[in-house]
Amino acid sequence: MTDPLPHPLAGDPARVGVVPSRSSVPHVLVVGATSAIAQALCRRLAAHGWALTLTSREADALVPIAADLRVRGAVRVTTQALDPCRFEGIAAAFAAAAAGGDLDGVVVCHGALTDEQGRFLAPDETRRIIDVNFTSAAALLAVAAESLAARRSGFLCGISSVAGDRGRQSNFTYGAAKAGFTAYLSGLRNRLHPLGVAVITVEPGIVRTPMTAGLPAADSRLATSPDVVAADIERAILRRRDVVYTPWFWRWIMTVIWSIPEPIFKRLKL
Repeated sequence: MTDPLPHPLAGDPARVGVVPSRSSVPHVLVVGATSAIAQALCRRLAAHGWALTLTSREADALVPIAADLRVRGAVRVTTQALDPCRFEGIAAAFAAAAAGGDLDGVVVCHGALTDEQGRFLAPDETRRIIDVNFTSAAALLAVAAESLAARRSGFLCGISSVAGDRGRQSNFTYGAAKAGFTAYLSGLRNRLHPLGVAVITVEPGIVRTPMTAGLPAADSRLATSPDVVAADIERAILRRRDVVYTPWFWRWIMTVIWSIPEPIFKRLKL
């Protein structure tokens, strides 16, 4: 096991809402822990001795993941079932994960993608994409925000997407959900910064995962691996970053896309 990572609550003395350093290891709740990005991130955190609580819709799928993380050095790994789209159960599930009051951070990794090219989604599929990628994530972070704000410490991290930076004909429903999530995280950051709680927005580009398997974008030269994204998330948590594009070049790609005038943009196939 490598040396422990700095505690993410070790505050910058010049920052408003300084949080005193703590001797205990960080305890992080990872929502959607079966996703490829979440697993890559958990392996990195486990290697430095952090405590992890993993959630997934299917608790049985977490058993081998938790066993692997214990071998990799996680000081403690617990698992529980959580379907973020069952809104009535979010508060109780979060309370169970935060039992003992030692929860330092939450990383929301769950999401869903569908192929929108050449078709319009049915109403139920439209709702599913928006609920999974935005509504459920916002509802869960609202509960977590109240808890961490009361303690005046910790961090919240949400995986959004560059797809939310500008609507494109290839995935505009997914992009709209992620745009909402990005805006929600921005407002949450504005609300929680004076209280010493960091809010991190992660905007990945194309990532080769089971969720993108079969999509043309996954074969693009711009596509990256979950471990690259996980490394950037880990760094963002430790440095209490606000917004991180991953890989880094997506910030400049999206800057160019944003700069295209609408009369021209609407004629493009992106």
